[in-house]
Amino acid sequence: MTTHRYLVIGGGLTAHAAATAIRELDAGGSLAMIAAEPEPPYARPPLTKGLWKGKPEDSVFYPPVPGLVLLAGRRAVALDTRARTVRDGAGGEHRYERLLLATGATPRRLPFGGDRVVYFRTIDDYRRVRAVAGERIVVIGAGFIGSEIAAALASNGKRVTMVFPEEAIGSRAYPRDLAAYVTRYYEERGVVVRRGEGVAAIEGRGDETVVRTTGGAEVPCDAVIAGLGVRPDTALAEAAGIRCDDGILVDERLETSAPDVYAAGDVARFPSEALGELIRVEHEDAALTMGRTAGQVMAGADVRYRHLPFFYSDLFDLGYEAVGRLDPRLEVVETWKKPFHEGVVYYLDRGRVRGVLLWGVFGQVDAARELIERGSAIAPEALQGAIGG
Repeated sequence: MTTHRYLVIGGGLTAHAAATAIRELDAGGSLAMIAAEPEPPYARPPLTKGLWKGKPEDSVFYPPVPGLVLLAGRRAVALDTRARTVRDGAGGEHRYERLLLATGATPRRLPFGGDRVVYFRTIDDYRRVRAVAGERIVVIGAGFIGSEIAAALASNGKRVTMVFPEEAIGSRAYPRDLAAYVTRYYEERGVVVRRGEGVAAIEGRGDETVVRTTGGAEVPCDAVIAGLGVRPDTALAEAAGIRCDDGILVDERLETSAPDVYAAGDVARFPSEALGELIRVEHEDAALTMGRTAGQVMAGADVRYRHLPFFYSDLFDLGYEAVGRLDPRLEVVETWKKPFHEGVVYYLDRGRVRGVLLWGVFGQVDAARELIERGSAIAPEALQGAIGG
């Protein structure tokens, strides 16, 4: 059994940010990371963005953390918070003084299709899609991952068909008219959009795959990519008796219900002071900032996580940054300089701004965050020009 002052479970953005922060404050404390993927930590956003625009693959990998013992290609399978030990799938046992759970999330899967479906999340998934010999690709889902990978593939000359049950691309986040515009925009870029349809079956016919929709259509293709959302990977924490509820529950110090056990990133559900509720955020800014705060706390710093993360996306020539809750079921106020190309969309609950979508507007995240943190009711007409005006 090995003993570490700091042990990190997970090998993604959050884990690397935490390890870096720990090493900045504690140059000599023993530090180990158990990572399920065989690769060292890397940035994930380029998998649906920069790598499809010519960015070299090796550019996504983070610099090594000095003195970090990286146990790659292993999965933590058991946690005993009383004995302060972790067992990995290779039979290794590790004792810790302080532990970070950065286990991330796992893709939601279809009950059929097997290995013919790529649940796009890792660099291996990117490599697999890059290696597809054919041109015809079906993308299932029209949310964050589905819309990004569909745009990236179509921009690289692939013949893309999107299949999803909603009425438009991004309709769970964008106002109705904006979602309709984005859908038309994709169609103009050559993407075949099968909206309002689910997937009934995925079948192999030799080297070809056929996707059957609930509308009765059969779509032959060379590859299938599914972006159906994710679930927080709480299995290890739950088995150890740590409190979970749509993620591992943490306080402002990112500590769980077990002493000296912390959680951060996709898997953590944390108290948002700005929104006045527990939230879980599955985006890069949350991963990096939570990881850094967790590492600082583990190394003895007296800090709290009070950051409201932002997120962003690139969709062909369209792009946005956003913060807070993007829920079109809330009251929506749209302020456009150029309809559907440059403008700000506000999401209000009882007059209070709960989310801001900066569509084609950049460098205004802090202003949007400040508006949400203000917390007081504001009249819709007062939002005209409130940001970037």
